[in-house]
Amino acid sequence: MSDEIIREVYEVLESRRDNPIDSYTSNIMKDSDKKAEDKILEKIAEEAGEVLIASKNDENLVYETVDLIFHTLLLLVYKGIEIDEIFDEFSRRRK
Repeated sequence: MSDEIIREVYEVLESRRDNPIDSYTSNIMKDSDKKAEDKILEKIAEEAGEVLIASKNDENLVYETVDLIFHTLLLLVYKGIEIDEIFDEFSRRRK
């Protein structure tokens, strides 16, 4: 598998931002700018804490990590970052 699933998730998040429906991701992004960003950042902090606990307890680490990655992607979409900017940065760091 390549980057396909990440791109697919990213595209869904962009669609939910640009064409809101009654969904968790649309609802969190359609609040006022400050409130939406704060909600997303709170979720990232919460999920980061859950990753730490999962790692220490040796359980649910993959599940919790995916939640953290998802909410990080949500923040990037909300802020208007293009997915290729992320992949380009990974490539740059690999050199």
